Amino acid sequence: MRDHTKLRAFELSDELAVLIYRATLKFPREEMYGLTSQMRRAAISVPSNIVEGCARESQVEYVRFLEIAFGSLRELHYQFGLSKRLGYSDEHGISDCDSKIVETEKVLGALIRSMRKH
Repeated sequence: MRDHTKLRAFELSDELAVLIYRATLKFPREEMYGLTSQMRRAAISVPSNIVEGCARESQVEYVRFLEIAFGSLRELHYQFGLSKRLGYSDEHGISDCDSKIVETEKVLGALIRSMRKH
């Protein structure tokens, strides 16, 4: 079993989930069951799938869960972009989330590529 707490990808995705939860607190109330819920679900899916993948014995399963996490991260990237275009995010929240999403994509993508080589 792998220790997810030692992975930079987990650390970043966990920080991103907190940022997304905080950013969506300010979204319009009518989005509670729409974009707010979707973004929170995608945000929590990233670290959750990394954790679940780390609990798997096989390398193939581990990589598969990392890929699912990456898919959720890309989904969140789109949703966050949409929320910006709709004017739901303030400038401070935008730059924090934007940079954290991009950094997490780079680190998680590199981890997946590295695991595929082994």
